[in-house]
Amino acid sequence: MPTSRPRRRPDTRGARLAVLDPATGEQFDEAPDQRPDELDAVVDRAHAAWLGWRANRAVRTTALLAAADAVEAAGAELAPLLTREQGKPLAESYTEISRTAARLRYFAELDPGTLPITDGRPVRSEIRWRPLGPVAAIVPWNSPLQLASAKFAPALAAGNTMVLKPSPFTPLATRLLVSVVASALPADVLTIVTGREPLGARLASHPGIRHVTFTGSVATGRSVARGAAASPARVTLELGGNDAAVLLEDVDVERIADRLFWAAFRNCGQICMAVKRVYAPARLHSRVVEALAERARTVVVGSGLDPGTRMGPVNNIPQLERVERWTARAVADGARAAAGGHRLDRPGYFFAPTVLSDVPPDSPVVTEEQFGPVLPVLPYRSLDEAVEAANGTGFGLGGSVWGTDVERATAVAGRLECGTAWINHHAELSLAQPFAGVKESGVGIAGGPWGLYGNLSPFVVHRPEETWS
Repeated sequence: MPTSRPRRRPDTRGARLAVLDPATGEQFDEAPDQRPDELDAVVDRAHAAWLGWRANRAVRTTALLAAADAVEAAGAELAPLLTREQGKPLAESYTEISRTAARLRYFAELDPGTLPITDGRPVRSEIRWRPLGPVAAIVPWNSPLQLASAKFAPALAAGNTMVLKPSPFTPLATRLLVSVVASALPADVLTIVTGREPLGARLASHPGIRHVTFTGSVATGRSVARGAAASPARVTLELGGNDAAVLLEDVDVERIADRLFWAAFRNCGQICMAVKRVYAPARLHSRVVEALAERARTVVVGSGLDPGTRMGPVNNIPQLERVERWTARAVADGARAAAGGHRLDRPGYFFAPTVLSDVPPDSPVVTEEQFGPVLPVLPYRSLDEAVEAANGTGFGLGGSVWGTDVERATAVAGRLECGTAWINHHAELSLAQPFAGVKESGVGIAGGPWGLYGNLSPFVVHRPEETWS
C-alpha cells in the first residue's frame, strides 16, 4: 500500500517567483508565478475594458498624459527597484523612467487622423483607423520599463487594451510601473501577468488576443510567431541584433573612443542595439584596441545602487555563463583579452569589461549576439571587406560608421544591411522615428507614427459625391 503523506497547507498567495539581486546573487523579494490557466479571465477582462476604452480618443489622451505625470512622480520609488532587480546604475534607471513618461506623452497626442482617397471617380473614399482589441506584450529583462512602455504607449493610444508579461528575472519594477500607469486608466485597460514558461507561450497563442508584440531572442521569437499563427493575431517581433561599428581610415581614435566604448558597454552591453563588433582599419587596429581596453580596465564596476558605479553586473546566471563560455572559446581559438576576459572575484554576476583582439571571425562572440560586456575588435584591409563582414551575419538591427569625413561615412552607412545606421554615434533613437530590423532582427515596425499604425486596422468608407434624393 502506498504510504500516506501529510497534506501541505495551501499557499493562499499562490506560487511565488524568487527575484534575485544580480549585484549579490541573493534573493531580495518575490513575485506571483501565475499559471497559464489564469489567462482566460485576464484576457476576458481586457476585452471588456476595450469596449469602452476604444470609444473616445480625447479620454485616452487625457488619461495617458496623467499616466505620464504619475510615472515621473513615482521615479524615486521605481528607479531603485529597477536597479535592484536588473543591475544597471541608478542614473540609467532614472533615464529609463524619463523615457517611459516621454513615450506616453508622445503617443497620447499622436492622432492617426482620416486619410482621403482621390482616384478620379465620383466617389468619396476615406481611410479611418480602428483599434485591434486586446494586445499581448512580452518584454525581456535588459530594459524592462522602457521596452514595456514602447509597447503599451502606442497600443493604448490607439484604443487597444494590453496584457503585459515581463521577464521572470525582472517582474517587480514592471509590476510597479503597471500599477502606476493603471491608476490613471479605467480598470483592466492595462494589466500584467508574471511567471515562468509556458505562461508567455500561452499568452501569445491565446484566442482572445488580437496583436502579439514581443522583444527577445530569435529562437523565442520564432516560437511566439508559431503560437500566434494559431489565432488571427497580428505579430510584431524585435529579435535583437549584432550591430557592427565600421571605423574608416580617417577616424580620430581618441576623439571617438569614449562614445564608442559606451555604445558597446552601456547597461553592461545588454542592449539589443549596442555595438557588438568593431571593424577597424588594420593600421589603426592596435590603437583602437588599446583605447577601448584602457577604458575597460578603468571603468568602475559595482552595484548599481552605488553612486560611483558606471557599470553594473550581468543580469542573470544563464546570461553570465553564456558570456563566459563564448569569451573562453574565443581565447582558446587564439583571441587575446586586451582587457578583462574573466568573472570578477566577488559576489554577484560580475564579468570584467572585456576587449578582445585577434578574434577568429567565425567565433560565436563575433557571429552571434553575446549580449554582455565583451567587445571583439577586428582588423580589415579594404572597406569592401569591412562592409561585407558587417553584413555577414543573420542580424540586421543597427550599425554605425565612424570617420572625419561625414559625407563619406554617410555613403558607407548606406551600404549596411540594417534598420538604422548612425554616423559617429550609435543607439540613439528619437521617439518620432521608426524602429525596425531586417533579416532575423525582426518583423514589423515600432516607434513614431508607424508604431501607432501597427496597433490599428484600416477601415475604408466609400460614399458617392452626389446626394441621393
